[in-house]
Amino acid sequence: MTGNRDARATGGEVTASADRQARAVRLGPRSVAALVLVSAIGVAAFGWPLLADASSGLAHSKDAPWLFAALLPMLLAVVVATISDTGLDAKAIAMLGVLAAAGAALRPLGAGTAGIEPMFFLMVLSGRVLGPGFGFVLGSVSMFASALLTGGVGPWMPFQMLAMGWVAMGAGLLPGPDRLRGARELALLAAYGAVASLFYGTVMNLQGWPYIGALATGVSFVPGDPLPENLARFVAYCLATSLGWDLPRAVVTVVATLTLGPAVLKALRRATRRAAFDAPVAFRDA
Repeated sequence: MTGNRDARATGGEVTASADRQARAVRLGPRSVAALVLVSAIGVAAFGWPLLADASSGLAHSKDAPWLFAALLPMLLAVVVATISDTGLDAKAIAMLGVLAAAGAALRPLGAGTAGIEPMFFLMVLSGRVLGPGFGFVLGSVSMFASALLTGGVGPWMPFQMLAMGWVAMGAGLLPGPDRLRGARELALLAAYGAVASLFYGTVMNLQGWPYIGALATGVSFVPGDPLPENLARFVAYCLATSLGWDLPRAVVTVVATLTLGPAVLKALRRATRRAAFDAPVAFRDA
């Protein structure tokens, strides 16, 4: 195999080679199609209660098992599509397992207290280095593993998997992965982490909001009501119930990104270069 050896032999091209190998998984046509399909299912699953008929009796406690049953094959489809597009190998799978285990272990540290969830910064940094396809699978698998670890299995779990997958995938779609470095990159990731933390809380509110419909409060979901009225109630619900968790989550993500980000980014990029996911393989006669 000559991938890394050739890069080291040409000193002037080391940086360019390192930049080309900065991502373990690059999106191809099949991967993009699979991710778009998964995301479309997720958007429909999160937003369907707003459009449901009042007599449908729809609740996420009923549709969550079906979503989970659809999500797992779709995650497998993303992995298979990525393998066929880019030749994802055992090294990338091993890195996925290590990072997913790390994310699952980080989540219980804050136990969700006041929104302190340190796993968010790791998902953002991993998605940035390893790409959107890898990031989506990593976020989903990490949330699944953490749910098993903490006993947090319930109708909310497939929605958590989708939302965290989107968080990590979005980090991989940020601009300038091969050019933006140093303080500017950290500032970009910290800002994205803050927005993603608020986004995660908002979409998870949309998942849980229909449950309080029976309470008949001023912020309750009313099946069959006009969309603008339900949206107004939803905004009020977010401000009244979850903003105290979402803002601390954003602050923790920003602080962890700015303080631990340089070391974590360096370690992830070094591991990715050593693994040489994109290095061409050449066999020579003995």
